[in-house]
Amino acid sequence: MRTPRTTSRPRPVPLLVLALVALLTVVPALGSGSAQAASRWAPVAKATIHPGVQMYTKGAQCTGNFVFKDRRDRVYVGYAAHCAGTGEATDTDGCKARSLPLGTRVRFARGGSLVDGGETVGRGRLAYSSWQTMRRVGTTNRNVCAYNDFALVRVGKAHRGKVNPTVPFWGGPTGLRTEGTAEGDEVFSYGDSSVRGGAAVLAPKQGTSAGVSGKGWSHLVLTLTPGVPGDSGSGFLDAEGRAFGTLSTLTIAPLAGSNGVGDLHRELAFARRHSGIPGLRLVRGTAEFSPLL
Repeated sequence: MRTPRTTSRPRPVPLLVLALVALLTVVPALGSGSAQAASRWAPVAKATIHPGVQMYTKGAQCTGNFVFKDRRDRVYVGYAAHCAGTGEATDTDGCKARSLPLGTRVRFARGGSLVDGGETVGRGRLAYSSWQTMRRVGTTNRNVCAYNDFALVRVGKAHRGKVNPTVPFWGGPTGLRTEGTAEGDEVFSYGDSSVRGGAAVLAPKQGTSAGVSGKGWSHLVLTLTPGVPGDSGSGFLDAEGRAFGTLSTLTIAPLAGSNGVGDLHRELAFARRHSGIPGLRLVRGTAEFSPLL
């Protein structure tokens, strides 16, 4: 069945009501990575633009997954392409769906709720959209059209000093996973949707993979708590802290409360071929990955 996207908008939208019961304990700050790597970024404790940051595009709120750089040292934050979509929440074919143009302004924020939109901590512009790109190059592969849901927002120069690539709570990423996940593999994520109204204790998520589909383009994951509207774009890590996916959909069947996660290795390879962004690469976190909850 078709699965709804997990983008949150500041107007009444149909939401799947989930009973979220989780006892999560915040752990101490993670150990730092190399001093050389850390010196290029804002300190972890002071950074306001990082994986898990809220991102608002024309009112729609999604979540940043990871930080990326190009050969010219420009900095990007990734999120889901459907976050800049102009259609319905049920649009799942990125080769047909319409999107906002490149250059559209995107606001980074923290805290707040679906109503107030949170505190602005930075700004950027849409620099790449897999949905736009697939329409432009004429992609017809049904798996690519259905699961390639990845976009990049270039961070404004005035806000570069606020960025750190470390995933809050967990640390990492330690690199990019290039193979699919298998059933039972541990997965970790961080999503601070405005739907939760600032309940930070629910932002870290831990769970397992139910395997891949779409010939490797999608992972089905079950986490406590599940990703909800507003978590779209959230990054996923494996048990070694490697980035492997970006949250795209809230799945009702076959496993209610599970999430569809796009394969980042494939999404990034597609972006490298077609975005025109030179030397695009994932940036590793400056703090060590620690999978202890």
